Amino acid sequence: MRIVSSFIIGLIFGLGLVVSQMINPQKIVAFLDVAGNWDPSLLVVMGSALVTTFIGYRLVLGREKPLFEEGFQIPTKTVIDRPLLIGAAIFGVGWGLAGLCPGPGITAAAVGGLAPWAYLAAMAAGMQARRLVKV
Repeated sequence: MRIVSSFIIGLIFGLGLVVSQMINPQKIVAFLDVAGNWDPSLLVVMGSALVTTFIGYRLVLGREKPLFEEGFQIPTKTVIDRPLLIGAAIFGVGWGLAGLCPGPGITAAAVGGLAPWAYLAAMAAGMQARRLVKV
């Protein structure tokens, strides 16, 4: 049941990314271009995600444990350190250059086209390169 529920949740997430146009790199780059031809429409998407997450956390964390796991997996690290800042900066630069981040990149690859596959290959290479670098 855990695999089925994960598939359904992933499908709903992917459909949400498609409907909201988060898999469209031009839309993302236009949103990030605040000094140029800025497209603020993704603020609605991000605001909706924030509200949904807030409500979801309140409902889910009120339970003793998840339905199909032994316990919740919540990050415990609260320190803003150098690796976090460097990682966030690299993520932001990649998002701005490619117009994709991991979730929309995977969804865009499933929908079609060669560019998302190039993005995923670069992301995988970056993940492997991280293992070689000590921050």
